[in-house]
Amino acid sequence: MRPTDVIDVAAAAAPCGLRPANAPEPAPAAAATEGWVHSTETCGAVDGPGIRYVLFLSGCPLRCAYCHNPDTWHRHEGTLTSVAELLTDIGRYRGFIQAHGGVTLSGGEPLAQPRFVKALLRGCKAMGLHTALDTSGYLGALVDDEMMADLDLVLLDIKAFSEKRYRRLTGAELEPTLEFARRLAAIGKPIVLRYVLVPGWTDHEAEIRALAAFAAGLGNVQRVDVLPFHQMGEHKWRERDLNYRLAGVAPPSDEAAERTRSLFRAAGLQVS
Repeated sequence: MRPTDVIDVAAAAAPCGLRPANAPEPAPAAAATEGWVHSTETCGAVDGPGIRYVLFLSGCPLRCAYCHNPDTWHRHEGTLTSVAELLTDIGRYRGFIQAHGGVTLSGGEPLAQPRFVKALLRGCKAMGLHTALDTSGYLGALVDDEMMADLDLVLLDIKAFSEKRYRRLTGAELEPTLEFARRLAAIGKPIVLRYVLVPGWTDHEAEIRALAAFAAGLGNVQRVDVLPFHQMGEHKWRERDLNYRLAGVAPPSDEAAERTRSLFRAAGLQVS
């Protein structure tokens, strides 16, 4: 969940700055549905396989201590946008992303707007596009069978692996995320597991080993991405007069990141 600066959806550039001349029309899926959009990225390379159109939605129930985009917490801070408008814009890139990537719905927490997400996924699948959902899984119970059928991949961010540490880090419960992971495993829906490594917070080896064992036991985790913590969003907390609990925490060393990756590899998981 990595929103960039806000980009006007209607004026977004084509992949890497080239807009196709003859843009295909998308399927008219739930044209009346509207939702709150923070920003878009038309050439995303880290939010799923290939080059992707990434849509960052506003709204999130978690309050992660390391969140670098607190400007996505509240829906009203986004731009109210129709599904039809977004599908039309996605359709302009259809030929490129169909061959080289797909569409990823991120946030914030996209499942904070489940009807909007469902309509967007349906429209994307009608265009024959690969779809991915970047989520904490905390609201996974809102994913119904129809939405699940339109998902090709889930980028699942499991932020900690003890109830106490998860609640300290996010203000929420861990179990809904684990239950969503088990549900995905039961139907064989592919997962890319994401784990943010924060020194002093999520670098406890026993917990990482336990998470690795859990992930390996699911049987549907394609890869684990270990993401080193950074301070790029600290200024947003200051601008909003929010209490930033990670002020002064340094990013993990390369050695610490590699040690964490080795713990996941030891459980038989592919790691990037």
